[in-house]
Amino acid sequence: MSFLYNITIRTYGLVIRSAAPFNDKAKKWLHGRKDLFSELENKFAGSGKKTRRIWFHCASLGEFEQGRPVIERLRKDHENIEIILTFFSPSGYEIRKNYEGADYIFYLPLDTPKNAAKFVDLINPDLAIFVKYEFWFNYLHALNTRNIPAVVISAIFRRNQHFFKWYGAWFRKQLDHVNFFFVQDQVSYDLLASIGAEHVIISGDTRFDRVTELASKAKKNPVVESFCKRSQVMLAGSTWPRDEEIILKLIGQSSGSLKIIFAPHEVDENRIRTLQQKLSGEKVLRYSEANEENVKKAQILIIDGIGYLSSLYQYATIAYIGGGFGTGIHNILEAATFGKPVIFGQNYNKFKEAVDLVEAAGAFCIHDEEELVKTADFLLNNQKTYQNASQICREYVEKHAGATGVIVETLSRYRF
Repeated sequence: MSFLYNITIRTYGLVIRSAAPFNDKAKKWLHGRKDLFSELENKFAGSGKKTRRIWFHCASLGEFEQGRPVIERLRKDHENIEIILTFFSPSGYEIRKNYEGADYIFYLPLDTPKNAAKFVDLINPDLAIFVKYEFWFNYLHALNTRNIPAVVISAIFRRNQHFFKWYGAWFRKQLDHVNFFFVQDQVSYDLLASIGAEHVIISGDTRFDRVTELASKAKKNPVVESFCKRSQVMLAGSTWPRDEEIILKLIGQSSGSLKIIFAPHEVDENRIRTLQQKLSGEKVLRYSEANEENVKKAQILIIDGIGYLSSLYQYATIAYIGGGFGTGIHNILEAATFGKPVIFGQNYNKFKEAVDLVEAAGAFCIHDEEELVKTADFLLNNQKTYQNASQICREYVEKHAGATGVIVETLSRYRF
């Protein structure tokens, strides 16, 4: 099985290399790893380690946001540590490559035995922390053979994963290289217990701590404030084309009474221009072209930059979160922490917070344009229902905060 795993990893690398001339994300993935080991050798080879070094690995931006509270809490509690941060995906690295909370930020080399051994030897961490579900088995093996502890935080497990299948013996064996699991929920705990995993604790999800912090520090935005003033506003965050097509129906039936803020998941020029074309005939303005005066006349505002979304939910009346008509919804907690009722498409069942909030009537699932129109109308025109949903969302986030403290305290207790 180890042989098949390594063949799969190498095949993945070849596919990325083949796609690079035609795909911008693949090109960045490949370019970011070019001469990486030379860079690592320049930074680490031969340099004496003067302090404890912690390596955090995140697949992409979402996992970084989960890891970030732990990084910053460790920084606060321990002045003399170095943080090495790695990403697998360009969508994480390119946005956070200048993050000030880490001393070093790199792409993670492909998980081959040779790469894993060389990378771990060069960075020589005292502790490795993987966020959520990044299981790179050669890296875990390299850490284990060097007696370097590895933990997984905000982990979540599902019964359909190969660890819990009849053919999963080899995969289960790889989990023995993880020293500690901090899981999000009881289901994950029980699944790990069913295969004999030890050192597991239900800590919760660090995203709750992150969004709580974001809400407490949210800056005012005079331009968006001017756009929203005295209007009901839907903020459509992390949208994809299918989400936007569905929202068009709502725009057509709102008769100008509802303002819309679009914050697409991707903000490259072609993507923004295509969205503008879909909205032709409407009073549309890009955020980059808006000021406190001209934005007052707009009915639709398109956020054409990054780093704004989480703080903009404070101005919304309701939130629509994209991705539910694709592989899965994006982060709903950034809206929920501000007490905003949340609407999304049907692919949400992998996200516990979405399942919980739908059951509690703080979030609402839609399947098509008609359901979006009915749900938005129901929330916007029934004050009691709206206030109840708002309170449910806010209290849900408050109740589930605290995972960061549990993780950091436990790590300290075990002297990792």
